[in-house]
Amino acid sequence: MRATVIHGPNDIRIEEVPDPVIQRPTDAVVRVVNACICGSDLWAYRGVAARQAGQRIGHEFLGVVEQVGAEVTGVKPGDFVVAPFVWSDGTCDYCKDGLQTSCPHGGFWGEIGSDGGQGEAVRVPHADGTLVQLPKEAQTDQALLPHLLALSDVMATGHHAAVSAGVRPGATVAVVGDGAVGLCGVLAAQRLGAGRIIALGRHEARTAIARRFGATDVVAERGEAAIEAVRELTGGQGAHAVLEAVGTEESMRTAISITRDGGAVGYVGVPHGGSAGVDISQMFNRNIALGGGVAPARAYIPELLADVLAGTIEPGLVFDRTVDLDGVPAGYRAMDDRSALKVRIAF
Repeated sequence: MRATVIHGPNDIRIEEVPDPVIQRPTDAVVRVVNACICGSDLWAYRGVAARQAGQRIGHEFLGVVEQVGAEVTGVKPGDFVVAPFVWSDGTCDYCKDGLQTSCPHGGFWGEIGSDGGQGEAVRVPHADGTLVQLPKEAQTDQALLPHLLALSDVMATGHHAAVSAGVRPGATVAVVGDGAVGLCGVLAAQRLGAGRIIALGRHEARTAIARRFGATDVVAERGEAAIEAVRELTGGQGAHAVLEAVGTEESMRTAISITRDGGAVGYVGVPHGGSAGVDISQMFNRNIALGGGVAPARAYIPELLADVLAGTIEPGLVFDRTVDLDGVPAGYRAMDDRSALKVRIAF
């Protein structure tokens, strides 16, 4: 089969790789229908995150189950499924607590020795604990597919930021970052009943999506200017809940500084840059809480799926370009130079 592999910075290739096969009785093999490129994949593409030459890449996909191991009971061949970006056994103490990202038997797609999501098929370890069934008829609903695909990572991650920051009905929320996760954070805050949502971003196409997702205000400034702008919008107090979806020192410093005393920051941006701007004394003095981390997407998908199927949320609007597998290298270039927000891969 064909799949996306990375050979080094700016070197993404489509190559022949071994077909996935059942290795353990808890495995399934899924034929991929849709996948996508994540902003976090760009860290490897840019050489910031280390990868071995020839390593698989990609961690978001929808597909059809083709084979299952002897112990798999939750899905069967022919089922249409979505995979969260981490596989998990579904039975350990962490999984039972809804923290599948800490499953001792879990892992990330594209790790050394595992299949990546940006390929024609994927071996899924612990299929029963990992895969979520979708309506079979959704497989041919081209309008619905992007919204379902967003559940595998970006919508679940935006939701995790909102939950971690304690977004509640009527709250003032600020979202730092106008990438796909930040935009889904805006949508998550709107879904949870936020009364005001301030989106920090300067790219008009992206802030237009933010407004469609529920943003009431847009702040285009950065750094100290952004902090002052949010303070002015909130009568000098800041936001009850701040969603940090970038992961740099500047973005975290901004997030903490625009949080209202007694408020919270939900951080989901992959950290880069040492301390990532966390000033414990500033947080201590102002009673600011910090929560977040890697989103346990498997825990969130069922409730978010219900809203997608009902048409209540449309997170797939973050996809602004669709390519086939051969177009994936160009898709990486487009996301890297910001001419594309998020690229979907249709098989």
